[in-house]
Amino acid sequence: MANLKLTDVGKAYGGTVEVLKHIDLDITTGELIVFVGPSGCGKSTLLRMIAGLEKITSGELTIDGVRMNDVPPAQRGIAMVFQSYALYPHMTVRDNMAFALKLAKKSQSEIDAAVARAAKVLQLDQYLDRLPKALSGGQRQRVAIGRAIVRDPKVYLFDEPLSNLDASLRVATRIEIAQLKESMPNSTMIYVTHDQVEAMTLASRIVVLANKGIAQVGTPLELYERPENEFVAQFIGSPAMNLLPGEIVGTGDVTEIAVTGGGGRIRANIPTKEQDMGMKVNVGIRPEDMIAADGENYAFSGEVEIVEALGEVTQLYFHADDESKAPVIAKLAGIHTGLRGQEMHMTADPAKVHLFNNEQSLLYR
Repeated sequence: MANLKLTDVGKAYGGTVEVLKHIDLDITTGELIVFVGPSGCGKSTLLRMIAGLEKITSGELTIDGVRMNDVPPAQRGIAMVFQSYALYPHMTVRDNMAFALKLAKKSQSEIDAAVARAAKVLQLDQYLDRLPKALSGGQRQRVAIGRAIVRDPKVYLFDEPLSNLDASLRVATRIEIAQLKESMPNSTMIYVTHDQVEAMTLASRIVVLANKGIAQVGTPLELYERPENEFVAQFIGSPAMNLLPGEIVGTGDVTEIAVTGGGGRIRANIPTKEQDMGMKVNVGIRPEDMIAADGENYAFSGEVEIVEALGEVTQLYFHADDESKAPVIAKLAGIHTGLRGQEMHMTADPAKVHLFNNEQSLLYR
């Protein structure tokens, strides 16, 4: 059991190149926290700072109230699973998993019991006498996880553990990690990934990193349904949320917006005040929330340029008549044929419409 706290943590190289600043985060016992963000945002750096593999430039890291800034990695009660399996090729699965315990001078009975427990949890019982070369990629990653489990750490750190696996193995191993967390409800886990599906399916809470800091922290559905800013709105969800420029033309409990890039009007269940009349906003609509509209009541009108038929969904790409030049995307359930080159009117349920001003959600003013 472990509570981990980051207080105003920062990281700079050479005293001048700042990569992270003002990181404040409380992680409680039993949570699985996922760090996500674009390449270079500092996800792995932050994880390595927690592990003790990178020095904390400013701020404080505590685990169960004990300051860890200057504590060596081996004494922090942390186990880390890296992107590469980093297994010893000449050792069996059993010996790979037992290696850290042997270095810690544990008794053979303790080692055997710990390895047996971990192997059972990870369904590796029948592979204990095999060498890594005789295992699949998913099995090797499970051995790497097992090597962490046998140490019974306070905190587990995962640094993109599935990125080297192919698509089918990634799905299977992701499910195994979810099951592992269910079987270890009091274990605290921090997981770094660039894969949104991993983040949305595994996380108790997601930490979105951007611009050297935290853009938003919340449960997966909180980030999806109530993003605080345009960055989170577009980063969470695939394809990214559509942003259409507009102007508020009606205020109250339900706000009406004239969409300047696409031609129509739309309503949003977001309250605004009289003084908001005329405010320039970006109207956010997720592709999966786009629905076909009639010729009078629509938010966007355009010609379908590209159709992606994926079977369970059909994705339509429209040319956007605004400065961003980013296509507007609609994600329709099922199979839809003969739409390329067609002029279509699209809208969305007011409850599904987001409004942003200066990149911040009007919900959080």
